[in-house]
Amino acid sequence: MRAVVVEQWGGPENLVEREVERPEPGLNEVLVRVHAAGVNPVDWKTRASGALIEWGTVPVVGWDVSGTVEAVGPGVGVFRPGDEVFGMPLFPRQAGGYAEYVVAPARHLAPKPAGLTHAEAAALPLAALTAWQALVDAADVRPGERVLVHAAAGGVGHFAVQIAKARGAYVIGTASAGKHDLVRALGADEVVDYRAVRFEDAVSDVDVVLDGLGGETAARSLKVLRPGGRLITLPGPDDVPAAQDGVRAAWVLVEPDHLGLREIAALVERGALKPVVETVLPLADAAKAHELGEQGRTTGKIVLTVA
Repeated sequence: MRAVVVEQWGGPENLVEREVERPEPGLNEVLVRVHAAGVNPVDWKTRASGALIEWGTVPVVGWDVSGTVEAVGPGVGVFRPGDEVFGMPLFPRQAGGYAEYVVAPARHLAPKPAGLTHAEAAALPLAALTAWQALVDAADVRPGERVLVHAAAGGVGHFAVQIAKARGAYVIGTASAGKHDLVRALGADEVVDYRAVRFEDAVSDVDVVLDGLGGETAARSLKVLRPGGRLITLPGPDDVPAAQDGVRAAWVLVEPDHLGLREIAALVERGALKPVVETVLPLADAAKAHELGEQGRTTGKIVLTVA
């Protein structure tokens, strides 16, 4: 099968399309013919250094996939060949999403949301699950609470705005001025231009902050939280500031989540969640996709088409 392999850790030019052996499903696993693969910051960060991930013998990047079940291994009762599925299998172990076929534990996938193309569905798993697990599982956002989402037009951020709104929250997003219309269209009640004003001077009395930036943004976010507020940061455990004034701060690392995927699909199917796909490229252009992503200006998601 075709796959994009990492020939050596480093720049995007090290992503090369090769013929590799097709995997076979084992106990409780399914073989998925990949139609589209989502591109995420973790893809280019791990491609650059090889750190953090448990790699296979042949390193193949990518976790977000949408496709069709080709075969099922012994013990699988939830899917059968021909089913359309999406998911983020095996993270943080190698899944090999930039390929024609992926083997995944059955419970790391869910039925593809009706009405979405495979490219749209492949944009969902890692980013939408991150937002879901941060806002719902970790922060337990409730109706009427004030939620601040940093980088609200980005991959995780644009899903977080919609999920928080679906939970009944009052949503505030930070974004550059050119992206304010999009963030409002996603459901934000307020949008702050972080280039024109320090967000802590414009926002206060927040119950939950979702910080996908880390560094000083996480520390500054403490200033906008009410006593008892929750700060959820995503970049890494070193970005969690010391809590104060009864504020709780935590780091969330996304994990495969069959039930979370089903909840996300349900939001999509009732019109409460929609992926924004800015760029769609063929699998052979994976290096170009990484180059675009590393510029840090993507609105929504970048997706590779495979089949």
